[in-house]
Amino acid sequence: MVTFASEEGEPDVLNTVQVAPLVHLNRAHAVIYSCAILGLLYNRAHSLLRSPDHLSFALFLTITVADLVFAFMWALAQAFRWRPVRRQEEGWPGLDVFICTADPYKEPPMSVANTALSAMAFDYPTDRLSVYISDDGGSPLTLFAFMEAARFARYWLPFCREQGRVERCPEAYFRSGAGSGGHCEKIKIMYQRMKERVEKTVERGCVDPGCITCEEEREIFEKWNSGFSRQEHPPIIQVLADSSKDLDISDSPLPNLIYVSRGKSRASPHHFKAGALNALIRVSSIMTNGAVILTLDCDMYSNDPKAPQRALCYLLDSEMSYKLAYVQFPQRFRGINSHDTYGGPYYLGSACFFSRACFREASSPPSPAASLSAGRLPGDSISSETVIGKAHLVTGCDYERGTSWGSTTGIRYGSLSEDHNSGYHMLCRGWESVFCDPEPPAFLGDVPITLNDVLIQNKRWSLGLLQVGFSRYSPVIFGCRWAPLPMAMCYARYAFWPIWCIPVSIYAALPQVALVYQVPLFPKASDAWFYLYAYLFLTAYAQDLIDFLGARGTVRSWWNDQRMWMIRAVTSNLFGVFQFSLQKMGFSGSGFNVTSKLMDDEQVKRYDGGFFDFGAESPFFVSLGTIAVINLVSLAVGLGRSLSGGSLQDMFLQVLLSGFVVVNCWPIYEASVLRADKGRMPVTVIRSSLFLAGVVFCAAYFTFSTV
Repeated sequence: MVTFASEEGEPDVLNTVQVAPLVHLNRAHAVIYSCAILGLLYNRAHSLLRSPDHLSFALFLTITVADLVFAFMWALAQAFRWRPVRRQEEGWPGLDVFICTADPYKEPPMSVANTALSAMAFDYPTDRLSVYISDDGGSPLTLFAFMEAARFARYWLPFCREQGRVERCPEAYFRSGAGSGGHCEKIKIMYQRMKERVEKTVERGCVDPGCITCEEEREIFEKWNSGFSRQEHPPIIQVLADSSKDLDISDSPLPNLIYVSRGKSRASPHHFKAGALNALIRVSSIMTNGAVILTLDCDMYSNDPKAPQRALCYLLDSEMSYKLAYVQFPQRFRGINSHDTYGGPYYLGSACFFSRACFREASSPPSPAASLSAGRLPGDSISSETVIGKAHLVTGCDYERGTSWGSTTGIRYGSLSEDHNSGYHMLCRGWESVFCDPEPPAFLGDVPITLNDVLIQNKRWSLGLLQVGFSRYSPVIFGCRWAPLPMAMCYARYAFWPIWCIPVSIYAALPQVALVYQVPLFPKASDAWFYLYAYLFLTAYAQDLIDFLGARGTVRSWWNDQRMWMIRAVTSNLFGVFQFSLQKMGFSGSGFNVTSKLMDDEQVKRYDGGFFDFGAESPFFVSLGTIAVINLVSLAVGLGRSLSGGSLQDMFLQVLLSGFVVVNCWPIYEASVLRADKGRMPVTVIRSSLFLAGVVFCAAYFTFSTV
């Protein structure tokens, strides 16, 4: 328990740490399960050594490889369960909020503006609060949206203080139906008019001269000339609100609001989001130099105006602040249907409060005497030509050349998962972190509501994680040397997450095809070894369910989550591993794909109804459809042959496995045969899946006919 003394001299609790009650049960289960795994591997080795021919040896070797990967990933997961803890919480440093966007057509500017307005409305001294917008697309549409947001903030921030509402995001507030009375209606009308102007501008594709209110704004938009492009342009920095001189309608200072579009050149690598964040770190160090940095995704808005104060409970704690790199809040999402059809993302990378010190070039945290007291450097106003000139200099496309940015300073390069990579390196350097999970959630965001968008996002994460896992700084080698072993195992678990595709893909096809040709790969039901396999499967799923329920999930949501785990394994993870392998062989790969945040009304309706959306002609769905066809055919043909041939005991586990996959594939069968809406499986995907499944069975026929 960490405390500090209040003004009356009574100690107040900053936070308490409580070890989870299931820790001893988890450890006992880990020991028993380890013994069971060893028994399984012994059985596999015995089967390999007694293989009567080369084909049998190859089959058992393949299934053994799958079991080894399963065992490896399970062993890494035990670090999460070894000592889980829960934390409860009960002089203001400068706070710089970073919000990144890249494409006004995939990430609507109004959504990004809502995120910024919710951050500007934090319960935090406005003269210590600054919000930075990184527009990596360099779009005048985004700048126009934030000019409108800055004007609306003059009315919105006093309104939030008067109402005392927790919801400080305008869109979420008015959608909830909260508030009534003339003043609330007036603010709502102002917001709707602003939203209409911004959305019409985006639809038009350019800023209407009639929307420009003064000559200064006209000069700003003239920077987008014929030589300006998304890939080639000079830096643009615009102070939209300056707390030293701009006031709201109640005569209170507005927080700083600063638009940044870093310079880009085709001749210089820009390192995607990691490069954008590093540019913001440099700009903010010149303009405001807040000691605390909050990173937010463009669609992740504040749901608790006191979230910064919760983070400061840790960041200002004298016993840990000097070595604390960041306080991570979980990603929670609005609009998720009642059973979380797509299983929810497992990834973090937003809603994180950093100590600025952790981004400096240093091998380890500063001494305990160091304090979290950095603030804006003395000198000119952030709007002055001197400050703006220095900020332009550090956002130039060639500024990082020959420097340590991206290697030992700032956000780490070398992975599309820049947040995972950077956090991992901080911990290897001796920094520590805290996970803060309050109720209600401090931040809420949007999730993709089509399966294709979910899998595209997961493929990008898979590629980024593999870039960390198989780098010279791999958590299983470098991490185990420089970070505590449990922490290194946790990072390794995520870094190697995509290789789930290896055992899952094998178990999703090989036993099923062998079932058709009555080739047993598991002990028969009367064999004592059968109970070992049943134990491993059932207890693994039972423990996963317990963990899910402990995280405030439901049984139905857990079922959807485990189904999505299998879907991701045979689609986005598999494609991510394949693309990573091509990159390692010297072939160029795709870059950073921005996930669309746009939502079609029909797609929303299908998602709310719990239906999978297969509307896109995606190679992911071909892979998924092929697995679904293989398992359905294998169950029907294999079960029939087992019953007619009296070999059901020998093939019992393979029948159960095939049936389990078929049950999980129900949404695919439904979308292929029963549904007629736009979210059904495309005909071309169905044909491709049937063809590939036929190829698999033909190959299996020639392979197993020799047995």
